[in-house]
Amino acid sequence: MLQEYFYGTGRRKTSVARVRLLPGEGRIIVNERPVEEYFPVETLRREICQPLEVTGTQGRFDVIARVEGGGISGQAGALRLGIARALLQLDEGLRPVLRKSGLLTRDPRMKERKKYGLKKARRAPQYSKR
Repeated sequence: MLQEYFYGTGRRKTSVARVRLLPGEGRIIVNERPVEEYFPVETLRREICQPLEVTGTQGRFDVIARVEGGGISGQAGALRLGIARALLQLDEGLRPVLRKSGLLTRDPRMKERKKYGLKKARRAPQYSKR
């Protein structure tokens, strides 16, 4: 049986992207909107397309993604990881190429929690001598 799509999940900060890769002509749909509309910043769009460019599969697949949580930058990072993982499901032979470009590593950096007695995670209240 031929599988009709390949699935990958990506996470970054507090964002989660669920990505489906279908054979097609290279369209990217994010939350039922074209990628140009959802991510107006060119650098973010380039970041999203990176896994497809590195593996030479640009224009061969349509990407349909559901992204939630976090901000625009975190969502773009999550989408990038999701696409890379979906490509792995398609062809395990792409792993060395994706790994070398650092596209399979989940960025572990998260916002540090606020501590009591402080204004933010590390910012202490202003010291007053008098």
